[in-house]
Amino acid sequence: MGPFIDNRMNKAVLLTEDGLKKLQDELKVLKEVRRHEVIERIQEAVSHGDLSENADYAQAKEEQAFIEGHIQEIEEMLKNAQIISHSPNHNIVSIGSTVTAKVGGKEVKYAIVGANEANPAAGKISNESLVGRALLGAKKGDKIPIQAPAGKTEYEIVSIE
Repeated sequence: MGPFIDNRMNKAVLLTEDGLKKLQDELKVLKEVRRHEVIERIQEAVSHGDLSENADYAQAKEEQAFIEGHIQEIEEMLKNAQIISHSPNHNIVSIGSTVTAKVGGKEVKYAIVGANEANPAAGKISNESLVGRALLGAKKGDKIPIQAPAGKTEYEIVSIE
């Protein structure tokens, strides 16, 4: 395996159907477009001669290594993907739930997703995050105290979809 040991290897990757499609699309672009573009850049740089002082060649080879590494990473994620289905049980917060909660007098809405799809700015929080972990298993009406670095906050579950 070499000096870089990825602890995520063989760990289940939780994805929604949408997240799975995005990864599959990204993989397709990397393999069918980006890979060929970088090979063309390498061939162009090689045609200019002396590779020892050819910055274009060095940069293209670095990009090629990044693309190939990213392809392997996505393929590994897809191999270990487990699809999160929207739970028919809207009585309890689980992965795949969309939760509306009152926090400090304001309502917030979060979709609980796997770590690979988390995007807090878009309202998608990881089931492994501080808030995500605390909300899992909660029911409508529950008041969940969460101790965050900024202080203690209470989340009151308004609805679960």
